[in-house]
Amino acid sequence: MQLDIWLTMLVASILISVSPGAGAVVSMNYGLKYGLKRSYAAIMGLQMGLFVQTFVVVIGLGSLIMSSLLLFNIIKWIGVVYLIFLGVMKFIEKPQLPSDAANIKAFSASKAFVQATLINLTNIKATVFLVAFIPQFLNPNEPLLGQFVIICSTLICVDIIVMTGYSSLASRLKNVIKSIRAIQIQNRLTGAFLLVAAFFISTAKRA
Repeated sequence: MQLDIWLTMLVASILISVSPGAGAVVSMNYGLKYGLKRSYAAIMGLQMGLFVQTFVVVIGLGSLIMSSLLLFNIIKWIGVVYLIFLGVMKFIEKPQLPSDAANIKAFSASKAFVQATLINLTNIKATVFLVAFIPQFLNPNEPLLGQFVIICSTLICVDIIVMTGYSSLASRLKNVIKSIRAIQIQNRLTGAFLLVAAFFISTAKRA
């Protein structure tokens, strides 16, 4: 891949990753609740979902998803229902003021990883975007595997940095949220953002 093409892809990747979405909500929620260090389990889960999506698009299955209305809608509505479920659970979650020790005890890295992976895997908006985005940087005259490695590595490295930024920013607010009312507001905001993300995913259409 030529340097100028890669630089164009890098800039586009940064703009895409910085745009608020379900991944940003997840990263900020974990950073706020558990701190930056533990939020990396969720951030890595997001990257696993992104890796699988990128692989699927590069090997051509993304085109199949886009051409099959049934398959497209199945993936889309699984993602919508999952985000709605997470959003509603945040709305009804009882606000508490646990100590950091209690938070650490309740934290499950594997659960955070799996949940974040599922969120990205079922984000059909991301699939729609990747189907339109990735072919712009693929050269049919060059080995596909090498291009996949470059594209996937760029997308994931950029996203890790951006999600780390979101999570770090949120973790700095932990000391500000020290009342039941503040935690309740935070839960409802997180729930609202997840529901908004579900709405936008529900509007996704085949290109």
